[in-house]
Amino acid sequence: MTSAETMRERFYRVSAELLDTDARVAIVLADIGVGYLEGFGVFERHPRRAINVGIREALMVSTAAGMALEGLRPIAHSYAPFLVERSFEQVKLDFGHQGVGGILVSVGASYDWAEGGRTHHSPGDVALISTLPEWTIRVPGHADELETLLRAAVADDGQVYIRLSDAHNEAPVLDGCAGLAVVRQGGSGAPTILAVGPMLQPVLSATDKLDATILYTATPRPLDAGRLREFVTGTDVVLAEPYLEGTSAAAVTAALVDRPVRLLSIGVPVIELRRYGTRQDHDRAYGLNAAGLVAPVSVPR
Repeated sequence: MTSAETMRERFYRVSAELLDTDARVAIVLADIGVGYLEGFGVFERHPRRAINVGIREALMVSTAAGMALEGLRPIAHSYAPFLVERSFEQVKLDFGHQGVGGILVSVGASYDWAEGGRTHHSPGDVALISTLPEWTIRVPGHADELETLLRAAVADDGQVYIRLSDAHNEAPVLDGCAGLAVVRQGGSGAPTILAVGPMLQPVLSATDKLDATILYTATPRPLDAGRLREFVTGTDVVLAEPYLEGTSAAAVTAALVDRPVRLLSIGVPVIELRRYGTRQDHDRAYGLNAAGLVAPVSVPR
């Protein structure tokens, strides 16, 4: 478990291990990730449970759902726009409407491969999955958290979406699967900043001189409303998410419906950058790096 592993590298290694140790586990790919898993020899050892359908993402999701109907615990994996947006009808009907469980694991986050162009950008994936009932959404901020969340998802029977990212926090925060952690406790009445997944690192850098309570979650859905209520003592709440801004705003306001709070949602705005650079370039343009977050998180009290 080297700390140098990316979330994606950890995902492939742990998936190979799960295929070897759990006869229920299956993985379905649409070319993305095949080279990584070939290195672990899973296609030779598990030809009926490790399948590459080629560049047919809708078929990938439908195949995984069919495996679930036969009692397997399938993992479908690709870039977020291919797995969620392109295959949304299959996710909605073949998993949701059929009432079977499975795990969707995406890479690419909002724009990790920014230079790949709009076809590989998906800031709206979490919002889209959130329109479906019963899905749990996991957004790890570290490879260690990803492993914990993946193993828990395999042991479960529900519908789980896990979103991997190249961006990551310096250290894992959560050692469990759900809930909300207090990273820093501010004074009474101080603003509360809820960071989701890899947004924690830039939030911490932007608030190092600010009296604020910093909360963290890797499970924006369901949001731990009880813990949020427990630690919000002031009127100013900031929600920082690494995808479409406002995605979890309704859950936050519902948790605090009886409180006189004002909510600021920070995330990827509904703007398309047509000059592609790196992920860091996009973070800078959207104000989602540490420098860009200083002004919005410093809400007046």
